[in-house]
Amino acid sequence: MTTARPLAPEELTAIDVHTHAEVSARGNASLSAELDTASEAYFKVEGKRKPTLPEMAAYYRERNMAAVVFTVDAEHATGTPPVPNEEVAEAAAANPDVLIPFASIDPFRGKAGIRQARRLVEEYGVRGFKFHPSIQGFYPDDRMAYGLYEVIEETGTVALFHTGQTGIGAGVPGGGGIRLKYSNPMRVDDVAVDFPHLKIILAHPSFPWQDEALAVATHKPGVHIDLSGWSPKYFPPQLVQYANSLLQEKVLFGSDYPVLTPDRWLADFEKLPIKDSVRPKILKDNAARLLGLTS
Repeated sequence: MTTARPLAPEELTAIDVHTHAEVSARGNASLSAELDTASEAYFKVEGKRKPTLPEMAAYYRERNMAAVVFTVDAEHATGTPPVPNEEVAEAAAANPDVLIPFASIDPFRGKAGIRQARRLVEEYGVRGFKFHPSIQGFYPDDRMAYGLYEVIEETGTVALFHTGQTGIGAGVPGGGGIRLKYSNPMRVDDVAVDFPHLKIILAHPSFPWQDEALAVATHKPGVHIDLSGWSPKYFPPQLVQYANSLLQEKVLFGSDYPVLTPDRWLADFEKLPIKDSVRPKILKDNAARLLGLTS
């Protein structure tokens, strides 16, 4: 049973800033069968049923966590319609104590996409936008996407960019047409320069460009890093070092649920040599501040 109780950050144990709505209410997946199968094999989750949005809400409520949830709109490149942004936002409105809505708009949608972005913020309360350059087939610093960034910066919402390797398309001939080059985090550096007040998250340990991600996040005040998509036991040492020091206010807990569960992530994170004073910042405090949930 859902509740209309508002989100209370002070009562949460953690905020997961990276979860996926992978199936719509009608049962339609956001990826083609070929790419979906490759992703399941990469993350070793073959055969597991994808949770619906209400099931995701119940899952996080049981754990006393909140989750940022989004779809990925890459219809131009893949031909597959995404889970509707409106459906994600409506599920979050029905479960405001645990779900935080982000949207995803394919940059190739042009002016229609820009209008949609503004409407999703103003009418649906969306708090950020997910970009997956490798799947969407664009460089983040391509001027084609700048109209979207203008809306995101103006509305004070967040731009979250997939960076580094992706399990989607892994093992498929030609990688399923997905090009890794688009997700080098250094391509976000120009975005951070051209939109100095834009709040940015570089998603995932950015293999093989971890040092580039750390450089951009250290240099640009608005750039943060989420730790999703990898078990913490595989984090490169320089990422742990920066999370413990220079970037302790800018590193965020993310799981990549449902392909990686927060239970698994948190169990492995507990074993990392992270300072006691830094752990709560990574698990909740940094995200709450970035998302405007606290002052």
